[in-house]
Amino acid sequence: MGNCCRSPASVAREDVKPRNSVHHDNKNQYNETTKKTIRVLNEISKLKLEEKYLIDKELGRGEFGVTYLCINKESKESLAVKSISKRKLRSNVDIEDVRREVEIMKHLPQNSSIVCLKETYEDENAVHLVMELCEGGELFDRIVARGHYNERAAASVVKTIVEVVQICHNFGVIHRDLKPENFLFANKKENSPLKAIDFGLSIFFKPGEF
Repeated sequence: MGNCCRSPASVAREDVKPRNSVHHDNKNQYNETTKKTIRVLNEISKLKLEEKYLIDKELGRGEFGVTYLCINKESKESLAVKSISKRKLRSNVDIEDVRREVEIMKHLPQNSSIVCLKETYEDENAVHLVMELCEGGELFDRIVARGHYNERAAASVVKTIVEVVQICHNFGVIHRDLKPENFLFANKKENSPLKAIDFGLSIFFKPGEF
């Protein structure tokens, strides 16, 4: 089952290991310790991620996190889990960014054009966001594979993107990272729904703010 023997927690533990160095002062050792013990989420599940989900292969990597395929042990539903290493959260601003990403995803409506956040988990090494699985790949990759879109197909894609912007703005959210890599197809079919992902740079706003 792919990488099911290597859990997101184990990958995060590898991530928090200090790099080999001749000099280790007390300040650096203190910083490594505090990074392991920070709390990010306001609400933490009593269960551990691996107690409910079977972690399978890696689906992708970003600056802060790794996304895996995961399977609900009870329902057998296939989902995706984005695991954000706490070692990468080097400042209070980084921590607030993750906290706000979760808050925004919970705040937005469950809509066919926006990826749905199912659950969140946190352990000493990482924060885990369990989301619906989009198996069709990135819009960017499909554009490259096709070479170009005809006018009708392009209009359909742009319509979805504009709908996402409208939904976000109606709920007081600015995405701030709209690009083909942040839109995934729900499945591999030609007419698959397109969904917006990655709200890591998103912010709340109030009418009249710039």
